[in-house]
Amino acid sequence: MAAAPFSEKYWNSVETISPAQSRAVQDERLREQIAHLAANSVFYREKFSEHHVDVSRIRTVDDLAGLPFTEKQELRDSLAGSPPLGAHVAVDDADIVQIQASSGTTGSPSYVGLTASDIVTWCELGARALYANGFRPGDRLLHAFGMSKGFVGGLPVVQILQYMGIVDIPIGAEAGAERLLRVQADQRPDALIGTPYFLTHLAEQAPRIVGRAARELGVRAISVGGEPGGGLPAVREKLESLWGATAREMLGGTDIACTYWGECEAGEGMHFLSPDLMIAELIDPATGEQVAPVEGAQGELVYTALRRRASPLLRFRTRDHVVVTGTDCSCGRTGYKIRCVGRTDDMLIVRGINVFPSAIKQLVVELAPAATGEMRIRADFEGHSTQRPLPLVVEHAAGMGQAQQQDLRAALEQRIRSALNVKTVVELVPEGTLKRPDHVKVALIERVKP
Repeated sequence: MAAAPFSEKYWNSVETISPAQSRAVQDERLREQIAHLAANSVFYREKFSEHHVDVSRIRTVDDLAGLPFTEKQELRDSLAGSPPLGAHVAVDDADIVQIQASSGTTGSPSYVGLTASDIVTWCELGARALYANGFRPGDRLLHAFGMSKGFVGGLPVVQILQYMGIVDIPIGAEAGAERLLRVQADQRPDALIGTPYFLTHLAEQAPRIVGRAARELGVRAISVGGEPGGGLPAVREKLESLWGATAREMLGGTDIACTYWGECEAGEGMHFLSPDLMIAELIDPATGEQVAPVEGAQGELVYTALRRRASPLLRFRTRDHVVVTGTDCSCGRTGYKIRCVGRTDDMLIVRGINVFPSAIKQLVVELAPAATGEMRIRADFEGHSTQRPLPLVVEHAAGMGQAQQQDLRAALEQRIRSALNVKTVVELVPEGTLKRPDHVKVALIERVKP
């Protein structure tokens, strides 16, 4: 049975509680979660022993700073060493009712076990995010995330939507643009979910496939995630213009839950919505030191689950690099707001300057219509650092002459140098050359042999 929203504006009243109330709830639930880990997780018992952690002394959120991080590679090693769900699983096999797999592209996926109560927790986390995004019980939604391979944007999103009382039409990105658009034209669902660049691609294909502009197909609200970009002004404006709908961001990840950050109608960043179900720390990715989440602060997100039974994680490093965009909001939610600018393990260092691919993408998109917005960084170096100018391939609009292309190339190189202090070498290619998004996310970096 679907849950019911707390009010017309908020899914759950906890979204508006004070920092002091949040801390009291987190302190109590952290103690409970630590006790569960110490009693039931071989992985964390060994980790506590290795780092000389006395779990009885972990009483408040402030004590987290003295605990070790959990790294993704540790989870991979745990899964490999104790299949099928790793030494970090903390319940009996009989309690597992669902297994999710990460969307990783190399090696085996990371598998996450869920109990029945874990699924409810995932649904509650996701409902708060999608309700903030503008989805409402009774909506009908076209599902344009990938549905295959156990991807967290597939079945878990279906479960969240059903929990909210929303009708999901689970076509999936892998069905392709033609099928998705024909279903949209036939059924006219008023909500849409997927990655920002794939939904932009869908809208651009609508006149050719269904003979109508996307804005004529009945979509009211769009939720985007799965890759950075939905918060970039130029990307959002294009998406909203093409569909004639609101577009807001959400953020999550398989290891903790499906989605748990959600942007409200103010459109100023994604709120932290669930202090009762998880702890979100901000750290300096280089030093591991905590960073206060004040406006303008940057860092990597680190999560601790507070209501997980099967595969709970403590101080899990996500590698998601975010900027805090505010600590209060006109909507009344009290959780601070962020934009995700990329992953710390995707960040490039060009002659000592840190640069995220999404920042370059934004500058390219802003030069439309001369540039289509499609671009790739051709990384012709090992690792993430180079002393040479950054090779960049950018699509130019159809019909541009040589002189116009030369002007565009110069404008791009100057714009990137001025905004990011990074020198690039731009190669222009005709519109349609670069592969369009057709599934989960767009890789802005292409590795090529030096």
